[in-house]
Amino acid sequence: MSDSETEFDAQGGSAAAPAETEKKNHKKYRRDKPWDTEEIDKWTIASFTRDDNLQPFTEESSFATLFPKYREAYLRDVWPHVTSALEAQGISCELDLIEGSMTVRTTRKTFDPYMILKARDLIKLLSRSVPLQQALKVLDDGMACDIIKIGNVIRNKERFVKRRQRLIGPNGNTLKAIELLTQCYVLVQGNTVSVMGDYKGLKAVRRIVLDCLNNIHPIYHIKELMIKRELARDPQLKEENWDRFLPKFRKRNVQTKKPMAKKTGPKKEKMLFPPAQQPRKVDTQLESGEYFLRPAEKAKRAAVAKAEVEAEKKKERTAERAKDFVAPSEASGDAARKLLKRQRDEADRTARTEDASRLQDLKNKFLAGGKSDLKALAAASAAGSAEPASAAPVSASADGEPAAKRRKKSAGAGKA
Repeated sequence: MSDSETEFDAQGGSAAAPAETEKKNHKKYRRDKPWDTEEIDKWTIASFTRDDNLQPFTEESSFATLFPKYREAYLRDVWPHVTSALEAQGISCELDLIEGSMTVRTTRKTFDPYMILKARDLIKLLSRSVPLQQALKVLDDGMACDIIKIGNVIRNKERFVKRRQRLIGPNGNTLKAIELLTQCYVLVQGNTVSVMGDYKGLKAVRRIVLDCLNNIHPIYHIKELMIKRELARDPQLKEENWDRFLPKFRKRNVQTKKPMAKKTGPKKEKMLFPPAQQPRKVDTQLESGEYFLRPAEKAKRAAVAKAEVEAEKKKERTAERAKDFVAPSEASGDAARKLLKRQRDEADRTARTEDASRLQDLKNKFLAGGKSDLKALAAASAAGSAEPASAAPVSASADGEPAAKRRKKSAGAGKA
């Protein structure tokens, strides 16, 4: 075989390829890296110093933000501290009280390219009512911030206020629990929520805030964060999936309207044929001839019909008002006499009933208190009736004591 034929076969000609191809060795060019050890933390953010960038920036970067009127007095007081903190990083700042704005920009002394973004976050936090001592922490390397806008989530103002208060909780307890579990600073102010912390905590807080405005209570996320914190402390479960340990809350559809009561009346019978089709408005106008009238005649007829309806309603309203001024009907003649007699009889019957009840009460009271006196009177009357008829009537003694009483006393002395 010639060289040309061999070349032709190597370029994919008629020559058959070998049946077995050699397996590629991917670790062929790998070499040991003695400097790469397990003690090195690859996720650590190295600090950026002035020695890392000795040349000034070629372009100037600047950011500006507006602040509300009520923050003007506070910003005027703390602005010297803001200026000194930013000058240490090579950033210049400006406070414009006429326009109500704050501006930060880079200078030739700026060495950290990312510091202008940190300065932008600083003035944003100051405009959202974050205190200066807390806002200055955003200049650190491990600190970030997030401004969550919540004003456009809910349109109903009352519902928005209630859910925003739900995020804060009674005496701020819910907000404090969120801060402790996420290691973030959270401030609810107006239509925004200002958050400061690491990126993992910012993500958790944003989820809690938006879910709270979407009618998911923060307590569910707080429970989940507490369970995750306990699981992270266990070295055996640190690298495993935690879905089996996390609670699963099902959404329940609560009925806001009461269910309609079922009709208990007789069922309507289904008609075999559908009802007759109702005539259209044009058909009715054709039958009455109104369809062929001119627009002016139609308007006149409509005005006349409207006037008739108004006149009828006015008559009904007048009759309704006149009801209060109609005198009641009075009886006369025989009917009046019968009514007067009936009233007198009713009054007499009532008086007799009252007298009888009053007499019965006195009788019951007398019988309950003086039964022994009645017996004595009955015995005395029996003795008096046994004397002869010619006897002189009972007379009183010289001192005015009756004879019956004297006899009673003498009988008592004889027994003694």
